[in-house]
Amino acid sequence: MKFGGILGFDNGIMLAPMGADVAGPKLVAAVANAGGIGLLASPVDNYDATVRAITETKKLTKKPFGVGVLLEFDNAKSIKAIFDEKLACMEVYWGQFPKEMVDEAHKHGIKVIHQVGSVKAAERAIAAGVDCIVAQGVEAGGHVSGTVALTALLPRIVDLVGDRGIPVVATGSISDARGYVAALSLGAKGICVGTRFIATKEAYANEYYKRQLLLYDEQQTDRTDLYGRATWRAYVRCLNTPFHEKWRNASNFDTLVNDETQPVIGHTIIYWEDITLRRFAGQVANPTTKGELENMVMLAGQGVGLVNDIVPAAEVIRRYIEGAKKLIGELNENYLPNPTQKYNLVHQEKEKVSFVNTGVPKAWYYWDDFEEVEKAKQKKSTKFRWKWLKKLCF
Repeated sequence: MKFGGILGFDNGIMLAPMGADVAGPKLVAAVANAGGIGLLASPVDNYDATVRAITETKKLTKKPFGVGVLLEFDNAKSIKAIFDEKLACMEVYWGQFPKEMVDEAHKHGIKVIHQVGSVKAAERAIAAGVDCIVAQGVEAGGHVSGTVALTALLPRIVDLVGDRGIPVVATGSISDARGYVAALSLGAKGICVGTRFIATKEAYANEYYKRQLLLYDEQQTDRTDLYGRATWRAYVRCLNTPFHEKWRNASNFDTLVNDETQPVIGHTIIYWEDITLRRFAGQVANPTTKGELENMVMLAGQGVGLVNDIVPAAEVIRRYIEGAKKLIGELNENYLPNPTQKYNLVHQEKEKVSFVNTGVPKAWYYWDDFEEVEKAKQKKSTKFRWKWLKKLCF
């Protein structure tokens, strides 16, 4: 599906590299096969697991794709795997990726996409020489680094980029074609989508988690740092489930940590590694997860209210593209001049030149009738011209 392609891809719809492994090989391949920018969620600092995940993805698609890397942790081994595999692109986020690393990626033929949540972070990314910037609004689901709404942040970053030729991609609650077109109108060249892609057939998320997305709306999410504190205290946006509502109001909220003091609520396998989940763990449930699913974090953005079904990823992309085409067409029809008006606006100056030396006031030189002007041009009739001058002037 070709529409507004960037970075060598057929279209500008990017899959957010949702962890821990929701954006796994099947989902990445499905997005890639539909012409989008599929980004695999990278295993944390694990060369072999990263290569294995990339290999599994390559079995499912011949299209280009990339990997997302979280810079909060040391991911040197995973980054080396990405370089060795010579993928089309890599996305980095939540941290700095200096020019030396960007240059190294470029040596391996890999384009660098940097997701940012502020203008200052965008300035650093530009200085580093990245190939694309993802502007993340605070409405977004999952880890959220900024505090500014997308509609305020996106045009600021677009203006900052200017004519440097770096495409800016918008992310944050863009759940349907209306959000896509809105992002384009603010200067974005594409969109990065998370929550809407969780509710797809190929997403490596637990079915219980997927179904919960269909039950919540934009007023039922929360930006919080409650989850995963044992390894990293950072803000995420998640569903305000009954479990979350209970603990976000707890008197000891600031001291809650998913360490050995918390009860075990489940077990899961993430990239071939067995994981024990304690209360307030940061990992979402995937198909292997067993336990108290209702008491696990469910990451989602404020656009969750527009997620109403679970469909194949290709269908999601089709809806974005076909919906955007329809909306742009309607905007063109309703807000741009029709051919007759366009003719008058663009060609008035040309049509009045014949009468410059007639002594007739300048305001009378304009032609108001498209068909008659065309006839006059063909006949070149002086009598006809004066007939219309009389109509205009008297």
